[in-house]
Amino acid sequence: MNARTFWQSFKRRVLGACLLGLSAWTAAAENECPPEPKPLSPEMLSAAQRQARDRGFLWRVSKDGHSSYLYGTLHVGREAWLAAGPALEQALKSTNTLALELDPLDPDVAVQMGQALAKTPKRKLEEGARARLGRQLQVQCMPVESADQVPAELLLAGLSLNLARRDGLDGQFGSEMFLAMMARARGMKVVSLETVELQLRALLAADDAEARQILIDGLNELESGHARESLLDLVSMWETGDVRRLNTYEQWCECVVTPMEKLQMQRLLDERNPAMARQIDAMHRSGSRVLAAVGSLHMSGPRGLPAVLARMGYEIERLP
Repeated sequence: MNARTFWQSFKRRVLGACLLGLSAWTAAAENECPPEPKPLSPEMLSAAQRQARDRGFLWRVSKDGHSSYLYGTLHVGREAWLAAGPALEQALKSTNTLALELDPLDPDVAVQMGQALAKTPKRKLEEGARARLGRQLQVQCMPVESADQVPAELLLAGLSLNLARRDGLDGQFGSEMFLAMMARARGMKVVSLETVELQLRALLAADDAEARQILIDGLNELESGHARESLLDLVSMWETGDVRRLNTYEQWCECVVTPMEKLQMQRLLDERNPAMARQIDAMHRSGSRVLAAVGSLHMSGPRGLPAVLARMGYEIERLP
């Protein structure tokens, strides 16, 4: 499996930047492969619509006489979540542009990602860590040979997603996918706030030493069971819209402990939020009514998008 093929498979489970805010979690001591999700169907969408309710985090942001919206997403989900609750539905009706980190339905994104990954340098990894990675790939029914062909950072994310499927969560049911489908069905403009190059710069190690440490940290999380617990806590926080826990995420998740984890959090969130805020602001000032839907951890605390836009002069209103 080469990098391009891996990305095409990986993209079906991850929505562009579904890695953001999710650390790796433990591999279960099971020999069975994670269950395959049911294919999307009209019946599935209709069933979700009948029980639709609000989940996640929603804000109205107002400036210059009109409003846009911020929505904190979850990059994995359950089939019952494939519908907008009343507040999110109203935000969709009130806007004309959906802005995502990367549009999961844009075919150019998949092509660009495959091309970029094919050019990614191969990192020198320690044999012990490579053997541990191989065992995790085997447990989660991923090709062991992919350890020689795909960056370890992405393999850790793929392992995490496969493990999430054991808890009934899947990338095709994540927020971005159903929002991208709904927006297109309504004739809304769909844009990406970032580029493939920018995302990979945030996701991938800068050198061999970083790659080795990211792999070791990720494997420790996978093997200890802690990361699965963190993910399920994150899912619960998102499902209930618990903004207090969102704003204190780094204090309780125990996933920003090592120097490398702190550097990764800075790259994945803090360094990207100002640029995304400027993109949202530019569209809003041009007259667009924007629903910006990005990973929920981008909304967290004083460096989150609501706080950044507030400092840019926006009135921020948290919606139920």
